[in-house]
Amino acid sequence: QVQLVESGGGLVQAGGSLRLSCEASGRTFSNYAMAWFRQAPGNEREFVATINWSGTRQYYADFVKGRFTISRDNAKNTVYLQMDNLKPEDTAVYYCAEGATGWGTVESYEYDYWGQGTQVTVSS
Repeated sequence: QVQLVESGGGLVQAGGSLRLSCEASGRTFSNYAMAWFRQAPGNEREFVATINWSGTRQYYADFVKGRFTISRDNAKNTVYLQMDNLKPEDTAVYYCAEGATGWGTVESYEYDYWGQGTQVTVSS
């Protein structure tokens, strides 16, 4: 059974940084793309970033380009989201997701497994 466990969320002031982690278990992590999505109250879940199976390709939503960095450590079965220059509009629950293939997409339905989410709150 695949499990994804996120950590690293919290409260930070605007302009600050946080690093989210997501540790996976249950299947061969290095075979699959990983992604981060987020959901703010009253909003639909939205794509943030994805990384391919080897970590050589990343793709970001326009609203995080230049501020967020997705990476992975296949030896540790972990994907990360480094978030810098945070803004109040980044406040949301952040979810990691494991894909069905080695190449990520922006569509949530293309991901097989999801974590429970971690809250990120950015104060102004």
